[in-house]
Amino acid sequence: MSKKTPDLHAAYSLKSPEENKQLYAEWAGDYDEGFAALEDYQLHHHTARAFVGAGGQGPVLDVGAGTGLCGAILAGLGVGPIDATDISAEMLDQAMRKDIYRDAIEADLNHGLPVSRASYAGVVSSGTFTHGHLGPETLPALLRVARPGAQFALSINEKHFEALGFAGAFRSLEVDQISNLSFTEVRIYGELAAGPNKDDVALIALFEKR
Repeated sequence: MSKKTPDLHAAYSLKSPEENKQLYAEWAGDYDEGFAALEDYQLHHHTARAFVGAGGQGPVLDVGAGTGLCGAILAGLGVGPIDATDISAEMLDQAMRKDIYRDAIEADLNHGLPVSRASYAGVVSSGTFTHGHLGPETLPALLRVARPGAQFALSINEKHFEALGFAGAFRSLEVDQISNLSFTEVRIYGELAAGPNKDDVALIALFEKR
């Protein structure tokens, strides 16, 4: 078992896929009520609405789906079908209980996705590109499973964006792989949030695969 207490500080300090799996295995059962509700977590709302506002349609891959918070918003907005992928089997189990996903795909994005090329018309990710989690080196794996013209909406913690060089990665992809790139800054938490991360912001990257 992980020696980390499941909370935001522990999540931000993860160093490896193994640590990630251990922490989220412990956190899965309490994530929605013990974190998202108590901390007034709002990022999944912003990301899903940005995707739909940009014209995003299904089939959609929800990357780092966790317990299905973003997927639930997408489904409520009439988007579907939706598949969920996450490194944590326990988080995916919680997500599938919501009865909003077509399929669950347990995968470590650092090693790609066991999905056929050009499977999805949309790719959404909320809360996965953040401290202790995925960097820009995983973007090609997401582009591989997207169809030409597929809409992307990826939230990226602002500090993580700067620290891991996302700006340069997106500039490189704009050369011949993506188009219509834009960034929208949003607050990760709502007015009820407290603690040292209550004012954290994220950038939602909207773009299309060429």
